[in-house]
Amino acid sequence: MIKMQTRPPRFAKAGTALLYAAASTLITIVNKSVLTGYGFPSYRFLAVSQMLATVTVLYAAKRLGRARFPDIGGRTFADVFPMPLIHLGNVELGLAGTKELSLPTFTVLRRLAIPMTMSGEYYLLRVAADPFVKTSVAMMVAGAVIAAGSDVELNIDGCAFVLFNNLLTAANGVFSKRKLNANRQMGKCGLLYYSSLFVLPFALAHLYFSDDLDHVYRFNYWLHPSFLIQMFVSSIMGLVLNYSTMLCIQYNSALTTTIIGCLKNIIVTYAGMFVGGDYVYTFYNFIGINISIIGSLYYTYVTFRLPKQMKYNIK
Repeated sequence: MIKMQTRPPRFAKAGTALLYAAASTLITIVNKSVLTGYGFPSYRFLAVSQMLATVTVLYAAKRLGRARFPDIGGRTFADVFPMPLIHLGNVELGLAGTKELSLPTFTVLRRLAIPMTMSGEYYLLRVAADPFVKTSVAMMVAGAVIAAGSDVELNIDGCAFVLFNNLLTAANGVFSKRKLNANRQMGKCGLLYYSSLFVLPFALAHLYFSDDLDHVYRFNYWLHPSFLIQMFVSSIMGLVLNYSTMLCIQYNSALTTTIIGCLKNIIVTYAGMFVGGDYVYTFYNFIGINISIIGSLYYTYVTFRLPKQMKYNIK
């Protein structure tokens, strides 16, 4: 059957997209500064800090009446599954990739999440992209391949982290959309709270059984105010980013959210040439980055232009 799709207000679509882009830009730059600029030895510790901040802030907001979501019960894990596992992998792999790769290469490789999300939307949500979207995605992916293939400092482990992170980003977008539509009582705050709460013990165990704690204890910058400020911002922005992601998915789509995340990388990509100190310029790398950016801009035009006719979802 053909079902007419109710379109949310354009202001809500654009506003949530801008909020998500701003949060994603800030946390990416801050994470890179902490992990590479200061040489912080443990992305696992940073991931645990972000999860603890999410659980603490949302629990306090619930107690103060500022957030509403169900109390934990026998079906809570089933209601949010597989979001906790996706959340754990997404946070840790994203931070690991940020640490191992230069920001320009990291952000360009992240664009490979787009065709993964497009496929997930089609097979799980039955949402098909139009030819203009497919063209813009092809430009972004082609640019990513050119840029990564010519990066003289390419780190294989870092690439693997980012590729798996892309798979989980695609899964996060698609399953978040499905969960928000299927369980409105749980809502965005409940989904974020329980996703972090259920995986926090596993993240702590992963941190404890690694040798990271010894390196963290001997880290030289714990008394530096600028480092502590950035560490705090990174922890809090984990919650802000995840909440803005949910909003963007709710008012737009999983695919649009993924590509907005890549579009904001226009700022991150160029800033990354100066932040972290690990970017090495090559001609083809720079050309590939810019091809991918042009594709991002074209997608933005296609997505947010005033539609000439009502669009439909085929179920």
